[in-house]
Amino acid sequence: MGGIDIGGGSGGGGGRRRTMDSEINMIPMIDLLMVTISFLLITAVWSHMARLNADAQVPGPPRPTEEMQKIEPEKQLHIEMRSQEKFVLIWKQAGTVISTIDVPRKDDVQMDGALKVIRYPDLAAKISSEWATVGAHRDPTDRKFDQAILHTDNETPYVYIIGVIDAIYQAHRPFNIGGKTDQVPAFNVTFAVN
Repeated sequence: MGGIDIGGGSGGGGGRRRTMDSEINMIPMIDLLMVTISFLLITAVWSHMARLNADAQVPGPPRPTEEMQKIEPEKQLHIEMRSQEKFVLIWKQAGTVISTIDVPRKDDVQMDGALKVIRYPDLAAKISSEWATVGAHRDPTDRKFDQAILHTDNETPYVYIIGVIDAIYQAHRPFNIGGKTDQVPAFNVTFAVN
């Protein structure tokens, strides 16, 4: 064990000797020193990462003589399947409703062995025709896809959700992959947060 011997000494008077030997344990001091060094090194890196480069430029376009290009927000197809009677297709652009279409909900239940499969052919046909008129990403070299956002209740069974996703994926577009053009689903499907 690491320690320091502070040496012995003789006591004064009377011929009686008293030992002054004692040992100081250095291990806790070394541990404290190592923790302090680690803390200083880590905080030095954090303070470097927290720096912001700032300049004195006034906010605004980089060249005041040129007009800034206005970027249009993309249209998104919202599919609501909360009702048992109909689907509601809503095209939105930055929160603004462009159009709303009701599609009657007809559950086409099929059995694939022991597996229950739900199909929505009317919904698939309507989504395909809507994408053909409103969809934005049609060029085969365009790497972006149109967005379809699915709104559903928490109680909706999984098999019905899969049926709607399959209907959304029926709309196809050309997409260039490695020099060859294939037909791929036109929409990227996401779920809305309730």
